[in-house]
Amino acid sequence: MGLNLPEPVEAVFRAFHTCEFATLAKDGAPIVWPTAPLYLPDRGQFLITTCIALPQKAFNIRRTPRVSLLFSNPTASGLDHPPAVLVQGDATISDEIVTWSDDLAVYWPRLHRLQPIGKLYSANVVTRWLMDWYFMRLLIYITPRAIRWWPDGDFSQAPRTVEMASTKEASDVE
Repeated sequence: MGLNLPEPVEAVFRAFHTCEFATLAKDGAPIVWPTAPLYLPDRGQFLITTCIALPQKAFNIRRTPRVSLLFSNPTASGLDHPPAVLVQGDATISDEIVTWSDDLAVYWPRLHRLQPIGKLYSANVVTRWLMDWYFMRLLIYITPRAIRWWPDGDFSQAPRTVEMASTKEASDVE
């Protein structure tokens, strides 16, 4: 069920610290947030989360599930001249507020590795108690419809594209 992508694209998903996550506002305007996605290659999906105190992503997704993830900033990724990658897909968001799940068991350690100060806050009992709302999460899963990438991050070139079939099998349509 994986996405069957070229290795440089997969490397971006594994190594980039952040991407720009875009949803559509009520009037159709794009709203973009920097976010730290978790790539779930076995499922062919991405996971992002939002806390219940910042629900705008959830409101936008429930109204219009079309979203995108742009991986364009390789800072601290360790990759030399990676492609810029745009994932266009459909998001689903749970109705359930969670503080823990199997996916969060992978997400939180990754986030703490990328943002070490967060680990300090979550290790402190008082801070956890005062900021319990931060750990109450809505899980957002993005299933790609198309993935476009620009070798070496050069947007002056035409992108290479993989369209996802309705069966979620990738086919190259360069």
